[in-house]
Amino acid sequence: MKSAGVPSIISSDVVMRGNINSAGEIQLDGTLEGDIKAGSLIIGDKASVKGEVICETVTVRGRVEGGIRAKSVSLASSAHIQGDILHSSLSVETGAHFEGNCRHSDDPLSETSASDFRKSRPSPPAPAPRPVASSNDDDERVAANETPSFLNAGRSPLR
Repeated sequence: MKSAGVPSIISSDVVMRGNINSAGEIQLDGTLEGDIKAGSLIIGDKASVKGEVICETVTVRGRVEGGIRAKSVSLASSAHIQGDILHSSLSVETGAHFEGNCRHSDDPLSETSASDFRKSRPSPPAPAPRPVASSNDDDERVAANETPSFLNAGRSPLR
């Protein structure tokens, strides 16, 4: 992508809802609820993104809840990522938090790579089985519409 000149700075007191598209450089210090596409992106220490990040280069120092697709991804020690990363180059500093899957791609910005990556993700684990109550416990169970034992004199443990 071609640089558009002066970088755009979104300050820490800004909260945006919606998508951002820019061919140039963006420094995000505020909060974004939506997707962002840019040539270059810096996500500041106090910044957060809830959505997908698609860039040539991205440096994350803050929080991202969503996927990242970029040719070059750098996670600083203060980064908190909850989502998947599709990249050509990835660097992670000690202390960065990353929960998700990552995969190398020669062209992470193409829709073909993105859809292949989404399809290959492992499915979430099945819920743990719940224990089955034995039939001996049925006598002591209270029906949902029955008065609780502490209000029923016949069943109260304080008789």
